[in-house]
Amino acid sequence: MRRTLSMILILIVAIVALAIVNLLIGSVHIPLKNVCQILLGDTSESEIWQNIIWKSRLPQALTAIVAGAGLAVSGLQMQTVFRNPLAGPSVLGISNGSALGVAFVVLLSGRIGGVALSRLGYLGDAAMSVAAILGALAVMLLIVWISQKVKGNVTLLIIGVMIGYLANAIIGVLKFLSPEEDVKAFVVWGLGSFSRVSGDEMILFVVLMCILLPLACLLVKPMNILLLGDRYAANLGLNVKQARMLVIVSSGVLVAIVTAYCGPIMFIGLAVPHLARALFRTSDHRVLMPGTALFGAILALLCNLIARMPGFEGALPVNSVTALVGAPVIAAVLFGRRKDDVGE
Repeated sequence: MRRTLSMILILIVAIVALAIVNLLIGSVHIPLKNVCQILLGDTSESEIWQNIIWKSRLPQALTAIVAGAGLAVSGLQMQTVFRNPLAGPSVLGISNGSALGVAFVVLLSGRIGGVALSRLGYLGDAAMSVAAILGALAVMLLIVWISQKVKGNVTLLIIGVMIGYLANAIIGVLKFLSPEEDVKAFVVWGLGSFSRVSGDEMILFVVLMCILLPLACLLVKPMNILLLGDRYAANLGLNVKQARMLVIVSSGVLVAIVTAYCGPIMFIGLAVPHLARALFRTSDHRVLMPGTALFGAILALLCNLIARMPGFEGALPVNSVTALVGAPVIAAVLFGRRKDDVGE
């Protein structure tokens, strides 16, 4: 217990340290003393520095923290429900549903109306966020309905993958029929970014995630029981179908909100639960849930920092950075499973 508390404390300190570094480092260097004065409300500092901190770096840091935590918890829930170490937030096609909703706003609206909604400034950004949420929730409701009809997790998993392929096929057709400018806008959205959220949008996003993450923690007990297998869980009095549906809904809502505001962020939800299990050496979700959320926030902050390191023009796509971290973790999981199979 003492080791667990120590590790959680270390992760919290790492989040604070990385958040401060995110405020300090960028294309414009701002000393720590000046950053502290700006955060304390000192208006005598350079107006340019104030805008950089308040309108760019602080929103990015807060967005990365809650988005990383949300995606990591969502990935942990998916891996628990399907008892599959390679399951992730996008495994049921929910991220694809968000992408399809955005495709309708960016690609189809331009094809029909002549001007894509995504080009209409704040109205376009709001339309993209709403469309992403509606698309994700539509797929999630379909998955929940299907989960009531099928018994096996594998069948549900395959159906989710097929829904994702279907969404991608529709997106491909829309891309083919759309002008180059609209296709480029959609591709840029698909690269993922923590810099899209600012102002009131950032506050709403953080508040939503601060509500959803504690609600996800209420599912810790049924998730621990689900690890024992459906039959044993049913013998313990757990309504397996209902518990599975609640976990899927919780995971789907987290993915939907993050994708709506940040675009599809890959690998964090897939890789972080494995890193948390390796660090805490337990499968108890009472430890894994907060540990995974903290680890997800750390990884997101680190990726955001790398994406806008000095020397890069603008910022690298977040997905390019997350893949550099996530891909080796997934490869290690696959090699580990292969060794286990050979050992048996």
